[in-house]
Amino acid sequence: MLLEWYWLGLILTILLSLTLATGMPAGFAMGLSSAVFMVLFLGPQHLIQIANIAYARGTDDLFIVAPLFVLMASLVAYSGVAEAAYNAATRWLNRVPGSLAVGSTAACTAFAAVSGSAVATAVTIGLFAIPEMLKKGYDKRLAVGCVAAAGTLGILIPPSISMIIFGIITETSIGQLFIAGIIPGLITAAMIGGYIVLVSQLQPRLAPRAGSFTWQERFSSLRSVWGIAVLFLLVMGSMYTGAATPTEAAAIGATGAFLLMAMNRQISGSRLAEALFRSAQTSAMVMFLLVGGFILSYVVARAGIAHGLSRTLMDSGLSPWTVILAYNLLLIVLGTALETSTIIVITMPILFPSFKAMGFDPLWLGVLTTINSEIGTISPPAGLVLFSMKSVTPAEITMSDIMWGVTPFCFVLAASLIVMMLFPSLSTWLPSLMAR
Repeated sequence: MLLEWYWLGLILTILLSLTLATGMPAGFAMGLSSAVFMVLFLGPQHLIQIANIAYARGTDDLFIVAPLFVLMASLVAYSGVAEAAYNAATRWLNRVPGSLAVGSTAACTAFAAVSGSAVATAVTIGLFAIPEMLKKGYDKRLAVGCVAAAGTLGILIPPSISMIIFGIITETSIGQLFIAGIIPGLITAAMIGGYIVLVSQLQPRLAPRAGSFTWQERFSSLRSVWGIAVLFLLVMGSMYTGAATPTEAAAIGATGAFLLMAMNRQISGSRLAEALFRSAQTSAMVMFLLVGGFILSYVVARAGIAHGLSRTLMDSGLSPWTVILAYNLLLIVLGTALETSTIIVITMPILFPSFKAMGFDPLWLGVLTTINSEIGTISPPAGLVLFSMKSVTPAEITMSDIMWGVTPFCFVLAASLIVMMLFPSLSTWLPSLMAR
């Protein structure tokens, strides 16, 4: 290798960008660009490492975590708990200004605890929450904006598929990452709800008052959502206390989700087959993504790119705040075009060694990365959640309405990001209490 690390890094970035631009799946794009780079700059003998990495990583016990949590999320999506969570939230919050929108946020928060996906959370809750808000006279931009924003909690509140991928790529404890997302997730949900209440008070026409409910109706609505709480406590509690590893907790979650479907009488051959098929598709995508990421990590390390970048940042005199701010901006830009997991797999092999050398806490970094990704998924014009929302909203809601609706919520999420940056303990305190 006669080129300096920064030229090698630029060439690798160009190769990766060109393969992604063809529409090739990200996992294959990383593998192909890495293979081409190996032949050109490392030597054809390094190609054998692709097979070695795929076998070693693909048979790692830790890889079982992702498919099991994906299975849990797929089964929960067909268990009927999403609509039950929405009904319970709107009944208990009916006296709050903008109660249906706040209830939608609460329902997204609850569903996020068993979903792991921003798109799945937003789409599942949006299917019935948005039509209900429109029926009650809510402003269509507020209706779609609050669901899209709250849906992003699916990748922050555990169990999060994005955090699983972050943990595997950076070799950070998945259990601790999950626990690290709880407080930031709840604070972000509260900030979204607080914004809705404020807007509803200042402009009541945007969110007319909903009907009243008796205490009996409120308490009866809880009978349909206890399963979410039990499932969340079983999964998170077993990891927090040290009673189960993340892999074992994932197995508990998948089993619990199946039992939840059965108890809610939602099991049928077609529904179960569809849930399993969706789970298999997502799991395959995650596996190829992770293998591609590890191949990219090998190339980045072998070519000296990670070490060169780390040394340059350490010698540059830049403050850690400047570096982390630049990283945040990069993620927001990438989030408008790429899916969250893809961003993590592409950026972490290159940047994480530098961040680790600069003393950033991996748990804090994982939370910041996730919130940044949340902003990216709803940022106009190309956020992934925006187009997903269009597929489930009534025809009267245009793409322009969705973009204008989510714009103020982007600033709410940005405010949440700033809070997490200023107070790292919000991300690290709870994991520090975990059983060792």
